Amino acid sequence: MQTYSVSENRVLGRVFFGLFGTLLTALVGVVVGTQIPIALIPILSIVELVLIVVAMFRQRKRAIGFGFVYLFTFISGITLWPIIHSRAAELGAGLVVEALAVSAGAFLIAAIVASRTSMDFSFLGGFLFIGLMAILLMGIISIFVGFSSVMSLVYSLIGIAVFVGYVLFDVNRIARYGISEQAVPWVVLSLYLDFVNLFLFVLRLMGVLSSSDRR
Repeated sequence: MQTYSVSENRVLGRVFFGLFGTLLTALVGVVVGTQIPIALIPILSIVELVLIVVAMFRQRKRAIGFGFVYLFTFISGITLWPIIHSRAAELGAGLVVEALAVSAGAFLIAAIVASRTSMDFSFLGGFLFIGLMAILLMGIISIFVGFSSVMSLVYSLIGIAVFVGYVLFDVNRIARYGISEQAVPWVVLSLYLDFVNLFLFVLRLMGVLSSSDRR
């Protein structure tokens, strides 16, 4: 096991404090998003994707900072607004809040289990990557071929399983092996993406279940 200058508890504290900051920044982005012309959202989505790619390549040579992370999460919040607004109009604001609460609860439980258990979740890495590729492929297919309610249900459940798995994998790796001070912003960004994607798939699942109930 490698030795790091930052203690395990302090690292976890910094990571989760940083994650809380990203969620607040994203919330500000959502509020700002209500005032952004819808025509700009695709452009901002492309900027968001470019920032992720830049972060991945930059992280290999030089660590990203929290300024970069907060910029990304702010833009992410703006691009989330149309999705949240659309789902709220379709399902009701209460169901969106419920999806957020379920996602937060699932994330918290997974994080506690991952940080407290003696089990090593490193073995999940390969399975999670395959699962991620599967949902990306299914997402592309769904653009051209509409999913049935059963396929939408399967897609949502796979997405939820993958991102709960990534929370277990990421938090467990921090707790067991530690991370360097410089890597904290990147880990925070990774956990933010885990949470946001988990929320979107929970929201999608509730939409599928709600549609089934109305039939």
